[in-house]
Parts: sequence; C-alpha cells; structure tokens
Amino acid sequence: MVRGVARFSVSLDGELFARFVRLVKGEGYPTRSEAVKALIGDALTRQTAQRGGVVAGAVGLLYDHHRGAAVRRLMAIQHDFGELVVSTQHIHLDHHHCLELVVVRGEMAAVRRLVAKLKSVKAVQVSMLTMAATAGVPQPVRRRN
Repeated sequence: MVRGVARFSVSLDGELFARFVRLVKGEGYPTRSEAVKALIGDALTRQTAQRGGVVAGAVGLLYDHHRGAAVRRLMAIQHDFGELVVSTQHIHLDHHHCLELVVVRGEMAAVRRLVAKLKSVKAVQVSMLTMAATAGVPQPVRRRN
C-alpha cells in the first residue's frame, strides 16, 4: 500500500484533455489533481455500490406532507431501517412541501432497499441518493438498548 501522496502521469488525446480542462474549470476544482481525485473517488463509490460494499450517504426526499399520512409513513420506514439511519433533517419549504434529508450508513444493498421503500410513498415527488464508499473508514459500533 502506498502511504502519503502518490504521483503518476496520464496521457490523453488532445480533445479529451481539452474537455477535461473545461470540466475542471466548470466544476470549480482548484487543480487537475483534485479533479482526478474526485473522479477516481466517484468511480470507486460506483464500484462499491455494484459490489454491495459499505457506503455512507444522504437520501433527499421532497414531498407533500398533507398527502396520505406521508410523515407517519416515512418515519415508520426510517424506524424499520434504524440500523442504517444515522440522522434526519426535516425542512419546511412551504405550507405543503417538505424536504427530508436522511443520512445513512451501511451495506449498499440495504441502503437501496431503504431508498426504494421511501420513494414508494405516494406523497414523495423527488428522491435522490448521494453516496460515498466508506472503505477504510471505521464503522460505528451500534449499541443495543
């Protein structure tokens, strides 16, 4: 295993390099190295997700809280998946709409099951999962009450 900073060179054709430079500028990366690091991290997260590894992430849900006991149903689902749910934040956007952010950590397959249940609630208008692989990050110890 390499410790510290590892340097390597990359050869790209001119057009691909020009597109990459535009991406670096457009996304606001301070350096090309930071952009490469982010792209590698994204690729490793996707690989972890495909293989079913441990991930941490956030589920964003936009929903109409007046529709079909939405709050109660969403809360019940989160309790059913309590081993995954680290925290939640509830934001009132207007009289009808709320944004719920659910921070999760666990096996990707279980996170996918949780997201599927949450987005199946009829009041949910938008759902998004943002995740990062947690390989090498110590897992929390869950205490039993």
